[in-house]
Amino acid sequence: MDELDRNILGLLGADARMSVATLARRLKVARSTIQARLERLETTGVIAGYTLKLGEGARQGRLRASVLLTIEPRAQAGILQRLKAISEVERVFTTSGRFDLLMQIACPNTQVLDQVLDQIGTITGVKSSESLIHLSTRIDRAV
Repeated sequence: MDELDRNILGLLGADARMSVATLARRLKVARSTIQARLERLETTGVIAGYTLKLGEGARQGRLRASVLLTIEPRAQAGILQRLKAISEVERVFTTSGRFDLLMQIACPNTQVLDQVLDQIGTITGVKSSESLIHLSTRIDRAV
């Protein structure tokens, strides 16, 4: 990836609906150059798709939390299978450091959050958890 590719990704990250013509005009290159770059970025898997990014208005009424899990050695596969069955679990990341897994969960209220946390705590192989409730989003550069 070169600087032009990174610039294309930056513009599309801010507005995935930006047309090829607008990209070309903003980056001062030919439309055919942009089209060829997009095709290569898609083919190589750098661009996996184009999607919308929900704003705070769409997230209202959803309580979000990060949950840090410490698990037993070799228990990860079974735990991940159980977590897949919990619809409130949006993302699960493996981590380095004191915790083994980092989860993002979303619930309609604190009662459901409490139930989900209890459910996660009963999964065989989960040693401990720590929960952090998201209050507000201050910076979001996720692409």
